[in-house]
Amino acid sequence: MGDRVIVDPYLYCGHCYPCSIGRTNCCTDLHVLGVHVDGGMAEYFCHPADMLVKVPDGMDWISAAMAEPLTISLHGVHRGGLEEGEFCAIYGAGPIGLLAGMVAEAYGAHAILIDLVQERLDFAKSCGVEYIINSAKEDPEAVVREITGSDMAQLVMECTGANECIRRSLDLVSNAGRITFTGWPNKETSLPTDVFTRKEIDIRGARTSAGEFEEAVDLICSDRIDVQKLLTKTISLEEAPETIIDIEKHPGSYMKVVAVLP
Repeated sequence: MGDRVIVDPYLYCGHCYPCSIGRTNCCTDLHVLGVHVDGGMAEYFCHPADMLVKVPDGMDWISAAMAEPLTISLHGVHRGGLEEGEFCAIYGAGPIGLLAGMVAEAYGAHAILIDLVQERLDFAKSCGVEYIINSAKEDPEAVVREITGSDMAQLVMECTGANECIRRSLDLVSNAGRITFTGWPNKETSLPTDVFTRKEIDIRGARTSAGEFEEAVDLICSDRIDVQKLLTKTISLEEAPETIIDIEKHPGSYMKVVAVLP
């Protein structure tokens, strides 16, 4: 009673095949709080007790609110099996891609973040991302080849959902490497399957998260990941409606926004 908690918003059935093997994010009847079921912005709502993560003493509410996007990046990194010392090329310097880069660096890998917007790339560099590539000015394949000594990236994470980036992920991955598709494309992408065989690559989907909240909290509380660097601004609950409208109109102007109680 009275504990501060983080809500895991991915409601699963618990009895389908994916749930039976611990892949609850792949539940055949998955419901996401605030997407498929109401919640989030309600004054009170019910949620399964085993899907609440206790907020440690000393962790502020803003950092706690930022744990959820970190879990998505963590899940993509885990699905890709990233190891210390490997190169991880990431398409997209939005919140998920940037956090994935910060996670890769925190775990001893070398992040290579690729985007079209130089301001976001410069910001990524200030957050500790080792390498940045502006794909509007440079050839990502050539630069990754140079960075990796021609080996290419052992893991490529696609975090934009853009069809061109999905296709180019195959050019950046090493032989015997892995690709995780985290972005959600609006339409089908045509892929050269002969490259799958020639490079013998593993291609893995990565959606939401499953069991990564405790890890996210630990990374935040240990100061290994400074999630508040991604905070565009804090707002009051009264400001939420107009802020949501502005985010829809100008998505490129925002990373993350947290509504706080007075």
